[in-house]
Amino acid sequence: MAEEKAKPIEREYVIPLRREWLKVEEYRRAGRAAKAVKQFIAKHMKIPERDVDKVKLDMYLNNEIWFRGKRHPPSKIKVKAIKEGDIVKVEFVETPQYVKFLKAKHERLHKEAGKEEKKEEAKPEEKPAEEKKEIMEEKKTEVEKEKSVEEKQIKEAKEEKKAQLHAVKDKKVEIHRRSMNRH
Repeated sequence: MAEEKAKPIEREYVIPLRREWLKVEEYRRAGRAAKAVKQFIAKHMKIPERDVDKVKLDMYLNNEIWFRGKRHPPSKIKVKAIKEGDIVKVEFVETPQYVKFLKAKHERLHKEAGKEEKKEEAKPEEKPAEEKKEIMEEKKTEVEKEKSVEEKQIKEAKEEKKAQLHAVKDKKVEIHRRSMNRH
């Protein structure tokens, strides 16, 4: 028995949302749809006391419910529920392609943020004064190079703008309106 409870339980459901969100005002429909998903999962995954706080919706699933606005949520949604202990995580059965790209993007950003934090933690080690001076000088030269590159780009952009203004100057045709009465 202990081994069975250690294994996560996975189930797939098609959750009908229309009946639930038709019961409330139009501006509360998407919120009610999200609550309906939690209630449905709490009931069918046999969570003690049907506690919806133990049901966790995937961020991308929640975004899908709210995608068309709060007045027009989807009428049904296909999900996969994974029960680990008392907590149930709900996500897409078949992850759409655009969600895969978003997940990859978020993972990349979190990895980069983690690397930056590790670098900051490694900084407190004291370095000799000479190394610090060298590093500071390198940083200054890098900053100066960046500034000079930016200035060059700005000058080039101004020159291009002038060239475009001179090339485009054509006389505009003016239309004079005359009155219908010619006295």
